[in-house]
Amino acid sequence: MQIRTDRNQKEIKAHGTYEFPVRVSHEWLSSFERRSFMWHWHPELEWTFVMEGEIEYQINDQVHRLKPGDGILCNSSMPHTGRPVNDKDCHYISTTFHPRLLEGYKDSFLKEKYVDPLVGNPSLPCLMLSPDVPWQAEILDKLREIKYLYLDTEQKDDYDFRIYLLLLEIWMTVCRHAPSFPENQISSLYVTRLKQILSYIHTHYAEKITLEDISQQVNICPSECCRFFKKNMRESLFDYLLNYRIEQSLSLLGKELPITEVASLCGFSSPSYFSKEFRKRMGSTPREYRRLLS
Repeated sequence: MQIRTDRNQKEIKAHGTYEFPVRVSHEWLSSFERRSFMWHWHPELEWTFVMEGEIEYQINDQVHRLKPGDGILCNSSMPHTGRPVNDKDCHYISTTFHPRLLEGYKDSFLKEKYVDPLVGNPSLPCLMLSPDVPWQAEILDKLREIKYLYLDTEQKDDYDFRIYLLLLEIWMTVCRHAPSFPENQISSLYVTRLKQILSYIHTHYAEKITLEDISQQVNICPSECCRFFKKNMRESLFDYLLNYRIEQSLSLLGKELPITEVASLCGFSSPSYFSKEFRKRMGSTPREYRRLLS
C-alpha cells in the first residue's frame, strides 16, 4: 500500500464525505511499501495518535519522534512523511477532518477569529501533544473518544454529531493554547517552493532530470536549491529522486513487465543501475522482490 497523490503531491484519498468530512482509521507503517508513507499534503487537518511502537514524523523541515501515547497535529496543506524508528512497526490512529467543519458558514465571525489565523499558517506547521501536559492530554482523551465513536461497529444514530462536538471542543483548546502570530510570508514561500520541487520530481521522474531543471522551477541557483532541499527534507535531491524512482517501481514489479522496461519507465538509465540502486535500498534485487510478490 502507498498513499495516492496527484502531480502536485496532494493526496487523492477521500477524507470522509463532503457532507461529513471526517475520517478515522487504524494505520500501521508496515502496511506501506518500504514501511513508511511518502511525502504528501492535503487541505484537511490531521491528528495522529500513536498506539504502539514509534514513528519519526516529519513536517516540512521539522522532525518529531513520537512514542506510544504521544500525538501530533499536522496543519492543513503542510507536506509531511512518516518513517519507522529502528525499523520497527508503528500502530497509530489517524483522524482527519476538513477545516470547513469549524467555520459555521462562509465568512463567519468564527472563521475569521478562530480558524483563519491558525489553519494552514506556515508558522504553525504542527502541534505536538504529550500526555504529560494537561491541556494536551485533554485533546488526546477526546481523540480516543472520537476513535471509539467512529469505529464502533454498532454506531449510535448521533455518533456523527458527537464527533462534531468533540472536534469543536478540541479546536477551542487549540485556540486557547496555540501561539498567536501573523502568517510568516517567508515560511509561506518555503512551503510553496518545496511543493514546486516535489511536484516537478513526481511529474518528471521517468525522464532525465538535471539539477538545473529543478532549480529553474523555483527560480534559484542550483547550489541554493540543493541546500534548501537538504535542509527541509533531510536528504539530498539526488537521494530523494532515486528513492522516489524505486518507490514507483514497486507496483510495476507486480505486473508482467520485463525488468528492463520497469527500469526505463522509472527513469533509470540502465537495468544494471536500477538493480544496483534497488538492492541498496530494498535489500534484494528487483527479480527477488518480484518473486516475493508472487
